[in-house]
Amino acid sequence: MTIAADPSVIIEYPEEDDLPMPEGDEQREYLSYATKVLRIFWQDRRDVYVSGNLFIYYEKGNRSANVAPDTFVVFGIDNHNRGSYKVWEEEGKLPSFVLEITSEATHKRDERDKSVLYAKLGVQEYFQYDPTGKYLRSQPLQGMRLENGKYVKIDTFTSSDGALALFSKTLDLELRLFSEKGLRFYDPVADELLRSHDEETQARIEAQKDRSKAEQKVQRLADRLRALGIDPDRV
Repeated sequence: MTIAADPSVIIEYPEEDDLPMPEGDEQREYLSYATKVLRIFWQDRRDVYVSGNLFIYYEKGNRSANVAPDTFVVFGIDNHNRGSYKVWEEEGKLPSFVLEITSEATHKRDERDKSVLYAKLGVQEYFQYDPTGKYLRSQPLQGMRLENGKYVKIDTFTSSDGALALFSKTLDLELRLFSEKGLRFYDPVADELLRSHDEETQARIEAQKDRSKAEQKVQRLADRLRALGIDPDRV
């Protein structure tokens, strides 16, 4: 039920709840990864907003009507930083994609209450990931897609690199689950995993190390040839 706002009453919508974060290290790691790489992926689009762990207020005048997804994507609104997301100030637009990183403190609410709420709000796709494997026992990575007002399970498949994968129609990306790396987003058009800036930097460092090792190997071979009286440039 929508509560009509009394224009004479100023209602504050908190941007923080002052409660400690219940997630462990693994949950924080994947929450950070998902939000960062999706922001990078959509960075050239001014009409796509990506955020995470941010209050979404969906009823004007009712500050208790809120939810704070771990990662979410909204299409068709300006991409700028916000302290909270008030739907009535955003042309009524709600997230099309939500990902929750499940923990001991949140798994029951993620599976039961939030799935009902997100369906009611019209969130097109709702994914859950349990990095510990303790709480989503049937499958640590799950996804649902809204069809006729109800969520239906998104089928999984095995990717070419052996990962458990689900396809997000909303994002045109795959969510892949690896035994060592855990959850990763994959772009099937570019044929590559999405990387954070830190991962890109590390990849460049590793590539430079490989080039340096290859160059040293070539130099050692050239030195051996010269010791045998062979000009390596003529071989």
